[in-house]
Order: sequence, then C-alpha cells, then structure tokens
Amino acid sequence: MASTTSDTAAPAVVRRRRRPLPGSLLVGGIVVALVVAMALLSFVWTPHDPTLVNPAVRLQQPSDDYWFGTDKFGRDVFSQILIGSRTTLYVGLVAVGVAAVIGVPLGILAGMGSRWFGELLMRGNDLILAFPALLLAIMFAAVYGAGTVVAMVAIGIASIPNFARLIRGGTLQVMGTEYVMAARSAGRRPFAIALRHVLPNVSSLVIVQASVGFAIAVLAEAALSFLGFGTPPPTPSWGRMLQESQELLGTAPRLAVFPGLAIAVAVLGFNLLGDGLRDRFDPKVEDHR
Repeated sequence: MASTTSDTAAPAVVRRRRRPLPGSLLVGGIVVALVVAMALLSFVWTPHDPTLVNPAVRLQQPSDDYWFGTDKFGRDVFSQILIGSRTTLYVGLVAVGVAAVIGVPLGILAGMGSRWFGELLMRGNDLILAFPALLLAIMFAAVYGAGTVVAMVAIGIASIPNFARLIRGGTLQVMGTEYVMAARSAGRRPFAIALRHVLPNVSSLVIVQASVGFAIAVLAEAALSFLGFGTPPPTPSWGRMLQESQELLGTAPRLAVFPGLAIAVAVLGFNLLGDGLRDRFDPKVEDHR
C-alpha cells in the first residue's frame, strides 16, 4: 500500500556560515588604503611645491592657502606630508620585498632540509637578529653613505630572520601532512613539492608577516631619517620633518604633531591589518556561533 505521506523529504542543506571579517582587518585596511591614496595623490597633485623655500611665508599658521601651515623654511607642511607618504611606502615595499624574497626561500629550505641543515640556517638567522635594523643601517651608512637605498637594504636584511623563522615553522607543518608524504613516496622532486604544496600553504603566513614587517619598516625609516641616516633632503620624509621641528617645539608644536601623527597612524594601520589577517587566516580560529 502506497504511503500518502511525504517521507522522502530532501535532506536539509547545512550551510556553513562565513566567519565575519575581524574588526582590526577592516580598520587596518581603511587606514592603509588612506595612506596609499595619499601617496598616489602626491604623484598628480600637491597644493604647493614641497621643496620650495619661501622665507616670506615661514611659520605660517594653517589657513586656506596652507592647510597645515608652513615650516621654518616656508615650505608647505601638507605637501610634505603627501610626498612623505610616498617615500614611506616606497621604502617599506622594497624593504619587505627584500626580506620576503630572501627569507621565504630560506625558511622553506630550512623546513624541507635535514634537521642539522635547518638548525644551521636558524643559527645564521640568530646572528642577523643580533643587529637591529637601526644599527645595521648606521653601519651601512658609515660604509656606503646615508641614503634611501641604504635604508631600504638595511631594513630588508634585518627583517629576513622574521620571515625565515615563520616560514620554516609553516613548512614543517606542511611537510608532515599526508599529501606531501604521498608526493614524496611517488618520487616527486623537492623543488616540485616546495612549489606545488609548500609555497601555496604558507602564502598566508607570508602575507601576514609582510603586513607586520611593513609597519616595522615605516617606523625604522622614520627613525633613520630622524637620525640623518635615511632619506636625504630635499626629498620630504616624515622622520626628518620631526627632526627639523625639534627646535620649534615651544613656538610651533604643530610641525611635530602632523608628521608624528602620520607615522603613528601608518604604523597603527599596518599593525591592525597584520593582526586582522592573522585572525582571518589562522586555522585554529573557529566560529562557534
């Protein structure tokens, strides 16, 4: 006898709810996008020539003509902030690029090689860690002269151990997975395994470390320029703007406030972006809601 009830209802489709984006990722992304927009804008427009010295308008207060006022040489502060964002991003991109291009392959080699080989590379990493970015840049400047390229290379070299150590840990985890073991059993070459399995699985770690490393590079570049070992004049730099404002802190504190805020906001933005990316890519973070 045929049943009149519908006992063959379609199985319910369980949809996995997407994890919401971390707040730090959204805030950091907005701040970083603002800094990038300032840098791009500086290529096509600035209110005034940031390198033009005009004693007739020195130490002007903020106005319609000079939004952030002028410095002791009569240069427009807002225009210098715009160009300084370009310099900061340029140094950060190159420094992080140098660190990633060298540190990522070293980390993969240390993770895929024998234990003694990996330990040897890590001990070499520890030697580089003994020289902070500022100290390394000062040493490079003493040998090759102060300049933007010297600062970029020094910051990049000082950041290599961070990438190498992080990527080595990720590589060790990937090498213990079943699909990598199967690939090794099938006779795949180490280079093919690194390219096909290891690198895609550690790419999220590279992105997170690059974002955090960018914040470190921004702060290091500003410190180097403040000490006179970074971007040379007349190219505007936030760090050098701080250095030039020291003698006027009592009479014109805004000359230190604006570049100081620019540095703080940029570093905060990249740090928040890195934290948000870490939360987003971390496989241990589960959504229990």
